Parts: sequence; structure tokens; C-alpha cells
Amino acid sequence: MRSDANLAGPVADPVPGPRSESPGEDVSRETPPPVDDTPFEHAARLAVQAVGRAGEVLPRPAQTRVMVVANQKGGVGKTTTTVNLAASLALHGARVLVIDLDPQGNASTALGIDHHADVPSIYDVLVEGRPLLEVVQPVPDVEGLFCAPATIDLAGAEIELVSLVARESRLQRAIQAYQQPLDYILIDCPPSLGLLTVNALVAGAEVLIPIQCEYYALEGLGQLLRNVDLVRAHLNPGLHVSTILLTMYDGRTRLASQVAEEVRSHFGNEVLRTSIPRSVRISEAPSYGQTVLTYDPGSSGALSYLEAAREIALRGAGMAYDGHASMSGAQHSTASMAEGIQ
Repeated sequence: MRSDANLAGPVADPVPGPRSESPGEDVSRETPPPVDDTPFEHAARLAVQAVGRAGEVLPRPAQTRVMVVANQKGGVGKTTTTVNLAASLALHGARVLVIDLDPQGNASTALGIDHHADVPSIYDVLVEGRPLLEVVQPVPDVEGLFCAPATIDLAGAEIELVSLVARESRLQRAIQAYQQPLDYILIDCPPSLGLLTVNALVAGAEVLIPIQCEYYALEGLGQLLRNVDLVRAHLNPGLHVSTILLTMYDGRTRLASQVAEEVRSHFGNEVLRTSIPRSVRISEAPSYGQTVLTYDPGSSGALSYLEAAREIALRGAGMAYDGHASMSGAQHSTASMAEGIQ
């Protein structure tokens, strides 16, 4: 992992050699203020680190990795995780497609993609059989990032899919027919275990589960894992849970540490060593039609998603991840408190 210390360190003295002060001068000038004396300087250093990390090129997968971001519990950060991981991977040099399967269309909003009723959407792909290529749009702020938006029509797709032939595999066939080169496809699922989520599980090879660091973190996960097992047994033998991501981590609370410890003991190596802090900047970004990577690249949330994307990419390439440089655990709490949970 590259070091950014030389980017954020003090500037060399242009006039080397000893200096002396006259007796009448203020002695306080002999001790310059620390580098992180102000919040602005702290934010500037974080921005420099973020830009340096985003410019790092990560290994690209040998074939397209289709990752399903799922958890039937609402409010755990599925959409936030989908769009910010996608943007992070794209900033690392990958070509990434986000498929918005949630009728609310929040992923489309966060990526700045129009998704009103007249826009060709993933509904047309699932129900009408429209080619995926015709609905995919480039994301304006991030090169290499694309989105298949969701519209409100998707709310009725659960009922309309029931009577269709091969209803569980319609998304899979659409992805297989998509000829554009991609490194990653991230599918944002609705907070349910209906036909839309089943379509995602049949189409994907990996399941990424965001888990909120709150009391009810593991509640309901059993049903999701049982559904994954059923889909693997009957429809998609290659499906597996590859990644667990801890979200909304607040290092100032004992509860967050306890939940994180419980999740890590239960799921083991599937849990990323990088966790995502509770962050106002992450919550604000979608209202501007942006991810946190473009809204505030120096925030702790942006750095965390960049690091999580790096860990996912290295794991997929079978390479060792250097956890010492990650913004996880206690480092998150320090960064979050320094920024006022930004």
C-alpha cells in the first residue's frame, strides 16, 4: 500500500540552518502550531489521502463479478453501500454497473440518474424483455460507472412477474445478454425477500450483506441465509455469501463494538476488516445527486468506502489485504469525533 505521508507532511524549510530571535520578539513564534491545529487543515489532509487512494489502480477481476447487495431489514445501508462501493471501484479504475432493483429508486437518485415514469428502466428489462443495454445510463460524475435505473413501475413487478415464464431468471438472462465489458455489477435489492430479490440472487454469484452496528443487527438474517441456500440448491449453485460489511459504526459506543465482535465471531472471514462509520456526509450526499466520494472526498465515510472497495478487489484477486492501513475500528471513531461525525 502506498504511503501518503509525503503528500500531507510539512513543507521543507526554504532557508536551512539555525536561526536566532531578537530579545524583543515573541517567543511563541519558535513553536509553530501543529499540522492538525484546525479542522480545515484536518479536512484538507483527509482530502489529499482520499485523492491519493482513489488514484490507485487495483487488480481487475478475470471475469465480471456480480454482487447482490441484500438484507431484508430496512435502513441498514444497502443502497448507500451499493452506490458508494460502486463509485469507489470506478475511481480505482474498474468499469462498474449498478442495477437498481428497489422501486424507491434511491440508488438512481444517489447516482444523479433520472428515473421518472418515462425513463427506460429495469422494469422494462424484467417485465417487457427489453435489452439491458437500452436502459443503462452513464453516471455523470464518475468515469466508468453506469446505472440501470428503477422507476415506480417496479413496485408492481412483483405481481406481474408471477405469471411470466422463467420468472426467477429474467434478470440473469438480461445480464448474460449484455455485451459491454464490465468488471463489477452491483445489484441493489429492495428490503424484502420477494421475486425481485430472488431475481437478483439467481443473477449473482456473490452476496454482500450490510449489517448495521445496532442491537437488532442479526435479527432476520437467518431467513435471508435460508433463501440464499434455497436459491443455491435449486436455481444458482454458484451463489455464496462472500462479503459482510459493518455499517453505521460509532466507535464512541460500547454497543457498536459488541455488535461488531458478535458479527465477526459469527461470520468469520466473510466480514470485511474495514467498517463504515456513522456519517452525516454519507447521509447528505444523495440529496445532491452524488455519492460521498464526489460530495466530500475527504470525509471519513469516503475514505472508508474507498478502503472497503480496495479490500473487496484484493480479496477477489486472491491477494493479501494490508489491514494496518485501513480506516477501521478505533481509527473510525477518532476520525468521526474529529469531524463531528461527518
